[in-house]
Amino acid sequence: MARADQTEIVKAQPGSQTLARGLRALIAVTESGTGLTTQEVAERLSIHRSIAYRLLQTFVDFRFLTRADNGVYRPGARLVSLSDAYLPGLRELALPSMRRLAERLGSTIALFIAEGEEAVAISLVEPTNTTHHLSFRAGMRTPLDRGSAGYALASALPPQPGEPAGVKLARELGFAVSSGEIEAGAHGVAALIPTRPSSPLMCLHLVTFRSEVAAGAGPVMVQAAGEIGQLFDGGDRLSGARVPGLGQAG
Repeated sequence: MARADQTEIVKAQPGSQTLARGLRALIAVTESGTGLTTQEVAERLSIHRSIAYRLLQTFVDFRFLTRADNGVYRPGARLVSLSDAYLPGLRELALPSMRRLAERLGSTIALFIAEGEEAVAISLVEPTNTTHHLSFRAGMRTPLDRGSAGYALASALPPQPGEPAGVKLARELGFAVSSGEIEAGAHGVAALIPTRPSSPLMCLHLVTFRSEVAAGAGPVMVQAAGEIGQLFDGGDRLSGARVPGLGQAG
């Protein structure tokens, strides 16, 4: 699946270059999956090894990173508290519904929010009753103009000239579908979580290799997303018609 961009260039203002470098180093390590050495961070950020070392050790001092005996830096426990501070109420309320969906449909269920022109996964639940399912990490980003999560989020925005057909279809069906747009062979279904206009745009997302699961998941996802929205803040944001029926994941 797509991952958050590790090489994003931050245009720092004068005086903030060290902070920007530090944040880029932290992002690189957390998104690496297996950790990075000082040399690897230096190469990714195009900075001297000594600078990379000082940045990484500062994060170790504050427990945002840990350093193994082999010199590999990995995410530290303090990052958990930062993660939990982001929309904690939503994730706590959504987890029971997400777990039920994951088990019922044998598929990975995720929460996505809109951030700029991207959809960002902030939480996910994998099924425990199957070993063959798609998986990805929280923090994954996809564009709003590609894939079911992006389509669902974009469907809550005013119609734009030239917008993808998937966004228009999401407004008509009340849920978004896609096939092979983010990963070959993968089918996605996403339903906008109805919330107050002051809340972030959010959606509930399913991804699976099984087309028959995706084809029947739309109404179920809409129902679960609506329940989560009511629990979160009695949501009143609507995105298109809620039309009963089966969506085609393609």
